[in-house]
Formats: sequence, C-alpha cells, structure tokens
Amino acid sequence: MKIEKITDNTSITIKISGELTSSTSDELSYEVKNAIHETDLLILDIENLEYAASAGLRVFLEAHKLMAAKNGKLTILNTQEEIMHIFEITGFCDIFDLK
Repeated sequence: MKIEKITDNTSITIKISGELTSSTSDELSYEVKNAIHETDLLILDIENLEYAASAGLRVFLEAHKLMAAKNGKLTILNTQEEIMHIFEITGFCDIFDLK
C-alpha cells in the first residue's frame, strides 16, 4: 500500500493505492488520525485502491466517527467498482460521503 498526503488551505487529501490489508491498516490509521487533528475536511482518494480487507474498512469507519465527533467532514473520492460493492454490502454507502 502507498499513502500520499496532500495539504491545502481547506482540507487534507490522503491518496491510497494498492491493497489495504490487516498488515497495512495500522499505517493508514496513523496517517488518518494525524490528519484529523489538522483539518475539518478530510478527503480519502481511493482511486487506486485495489483491495480493502475488514481491517481497512474499520479505518474508514473510525475516520468517519472521529470527524463527526469534531463536526468535521470525511469525503471518499473515486471509489472503484470493486470497493463500491464492498461498501454496498456492508451498508457503508449510507454512512460515507462518496463522490
């Protein structure tokens, strides 16, 4: 998995590529938590995310909860068909702001 963090005046975008597994989810969780402390708008760009295991899905859910707790916003961009299918099965489509 590769993580790229882009900061601008109004948001932080974290681009995630590769496979988000139980062995890589801690790294993403760390980056997401740090970003949450720095912004009220967190964008996860998952255009190049090829796979998301349950541990990775927990990171997305945790990010959503942490942003909601601080009245911030989490947006997930560029969701590929395979990942969207997982979001639909788990009900995450109803929780996340997907664009």
